[in-house]
Amino acid sequence: MDHYKLVIRGEHALSGETFVSGGKNTSVAVIPAALLCSDVCVIENLPDIEDVRVLKRILAHLGAKVEFDAEHNRMTIDPRGVTTCSVPFQYSQQMRASYYLMGALLGRCGEAEVGYPGGCDIGSRPIDQHIKGFSMLGVQIDEYSGMMNLKGELRGSIINFDVVTVGGTINVMLAAVKARGNTILMNAAREPHVVDLANFLNSMGANIKGAGTDTIRIRGVEKLHGGSYTVIPDQIETGTLMIAAAATRGDVAIHGAIPTHMDALTAKLLEMGVSVTSMDDVIWVRVKRGHRAIRLSTQEYPGFPTDLQQPMSALLTRANGHSEVHENIYDNRFKHLDEMRRMGAKVTISGRTAYIEGVPQLRGAPVIATDLRGGAALVIAGLMADGVTEIYNPAFIARGYEHLEQKLSALGAQVRREDAE
Repeated sequence: MDHYKLVIRGEHALSGETFVSGGKNTSVAVIPAALLCSDVCVIENLPDIEDVRVLKRILAHLGAKVEFDAEHNRMTIDPRGVTTCSVPFQYSQQMRASYYLMGALLGRCGEAEVGYPGGCDIGSRPIDQHIKGFSMLGVQIDEYSGMMNLKGELRGSIINFDVVTVGGTINVMLAAVKARGNTILMNAAREPHVVDLANFLNSMGANIKGAGTDTIRIRGVEKLHGGSYTVIPDQIETGTLMIAAAATRGDVAIHGAIPTHMDALTAKLLEMGVSVTSMDDVIWVRVKRGHRAIRLSTQEYPGFPTDLQQPMSALLTRANGHSEVHENIYDNRFKHLDEMRRMGAKVTISGRTAYIEGVPQLRGAPVIATDLRGGAALVIAGLMADGVTEIYNPAFIARGYEHLEQKLSALGAQVRREDAE
């Protein structure tokens, strides 16, 4: 249990302007990718979140010189001092995205030893497609005592993923940029952070075409140089702020966003009766009446993102009517709704589907965050609820949201940290 809790007094409409931080999902891929470079990389717009700090510690363990200027959201990575390609379990178990070190170290060293990844408990998240891709590149893989040992001379190949896999697409891309010959990734993920990673690698001298489509073509290169790169804004933080504004029936302008990345969420909010407009990098969310119930189904990009299912399903607990939420990506992503039952939510869960009957009011209650996006959903529930909500284990939220409580407070929310008893 964390040493602090979040305390929220609900029923305060959010109003004003806020700014989106750099993308968490991009950052945890770009930082390992810097290991592939032969000179210093400067990465701008990195969020000051725990996953970024964990990666900083891992790269330092490997021998890289890493400086993180949290005030200016800038990390400088000099990989020239890397002396080992082994990531101990005590590091890898701290975050799911530690598996990207497999692809990055294979590309740099031709070998990698990485502990099984940790992260949030949201169900089965196998890495079989990562292993399949590495094997097709000529990598021999051995597993023992919670560690994976990968070694081989990387050779280009045609890889057809059995299912769309964001992590697998990124991991195999990291290895393939330094492989001999050409690699084609078929049935590849199209998420914005896949595109952003490809843009980063190309800016350092890689030859990647087709990122953002389901077929990515990679011509291997011998060397990547250093340079400077700015990561894209966080798609999921943008969506969380949009949902929070809608949940409190507020009026919020979100700056620094990429509106086209939010099309799937915007469509569902409009369906609920929420006003969503955008211009350039600003999204305005306004609510003047109650929300309509909807049906929601998570899909790979450009469909509705699984990472926004939990915040969105929290919003639906107050919608007028019966909503259905189908979770098609992960098999254990409704734990937050179990917690929200303590707050008066009416929810029935059957397999990967949640049936939600909207209620006029939620009541503040003590709840426990069990994962990153589920924690954000509980924050949204607390913002809607009558009375005081106490969220325990809020460190999950800090893993992926930069200063979320400060941003919400600046918009009029009553949220603060207190020592956990």
